[in-house]
Amino acid sequence: MKLLCLLGLVAAVLADPAIQRFDGEKVFRLKPTSERAVWFMRGLADIATIDFWRPDSIDQVAVDIDVDFRVGVKDIAKIQDLLDESGLEYEVLIEDLQPMIEQQLDNKERSATQHSYIKYNDMDTINAWITSTVARNSNFMSLTEIGTSYEGRPIYAIKIGAKTGRSKPAIFMDCGIHAREWISPAFCQWFVQEAIGTYGSDPTMTNILDTMDFLVVPVINVDGYSYTWSNNRMWRKTRSRKPGSNCRGVDPNRNWDAGWCTVGASSNPCAETYCGPQVESEKEVQAIANFIRLHKKSIKAYLTIHSYSQMCLFPYSYTYDLASNHNELNKIAKGAINTLASLYGTQYTYGPGATTIYLAAGGSDDWAYDLGIKYSFTFELRDTGRYGFMLPESQIKPTCEETMLAIKYIANYVTNNLY
Repeated sequence: MKLLCLLGLVAAVLADPAIQRFDGEKVFRLKPTSERAVWFMRGLADIATIDFWRPDSIDQVAVDIDVDFRVGVKDIAKIQDLLDESGLEYEVLIEDLQPMIEQQLDNKERSATQHSYIKYNDMDTINAWITSTVARNSNFMSLTEIGTSYEGRPIYAIKIGAKTGRSKPAIFMDCGIHAREWISPAFCQWFVQEAIGTYGSDPTMTNILDTMDFLVVPVINVDGYSYTWSNNRMWRKTRSRKPGSNCRGVDPNRNWDAGWCTVGASSNPCAETYCGPQVESEKEVQAIANFIRLHKKSIKAYLTIHSYSQMCLFPYSYTYDLASNHNELNKIAKGAINTLASLYGTQYTYGPGATTIYLAAGGSDDWAYDLGIKYSFTFELRDTGRYGFMLPESQIKPTCEETMLAIKYIANYVTNNLY
């Protein structure tokens, strides 16, 4: 009977038309080595529906920047013919996206409700984990609901640190701003358990949490993340509706008051990099921004976790101007990625966002920096394109272990340079 019920559930899920499938879709990589190649890539985007994985949009395509893009099955033959005729070098990163989506989850011993640090967890499981973890460690943690999403889901901030009876400086870290970047929330969950588990035994973590608090938002884009589980694994934006448009959502990392909607962002509501109708139009962005403004005096560093590309970036992304403490940020980033590489040899690049990848306005790291938080970093976690957003669960543990080293390096630096 149990087997019949399980088979019936699987059949119902597979038959649900709301769950988008990606059978036969491919992900290509093209490296434009000339302006002609850039022009060619823009031409492809004009004649087919292309989902840009890296960079985020056609506007950011430039010479010598790898372009990873997903093509729907109806356009594949046409796109591949044009690529072959162009004489440009390209490769197929993913031959068929649907099997990779299905293989991302290791279904061995998977429970629908049981939380795991080495598996991807849905939003309900993460929220249950948040409340239970804080309740079990109330002497060391506290929980604040800092806002709700467009669809009414809670957005939580976890405070971690030794309670000293006095106000402490803090490091703010968020994950899951882009819905399909599943390794990002997985890292925030890993960080929380690692901070709790190593306090008292790891001298560096103990010193950090004795001196400072961590403020961790495990998932910002709670609606979008939920939607990647229930409907569309490739969803990126929020799920808000805008009057006059049938397209939903805003790119929550183009919605901040940092050169808003000037470069690397779109005013088209259907674009993946839609900046929104106004600054902080998204409830999720408002919640984070208001919380950070409220604690501005105590927050000394801002860390935001994304994927993919293996990069450590710092301001600015909306301008080529250098940050006032550019040399210091550059030194910290270099130290962080060197420390990260010491575990598994994973190679990261680093530098200001604008020159290291591309111009992009309205990002949270630039906003935090302009607010006065001088240590502001964005991490783009594994990998460099083999799996992209489909990073297998088998890579969660090594990815999180090495990223912990980089985050601890930055946190230790900030702790030792508070005054």
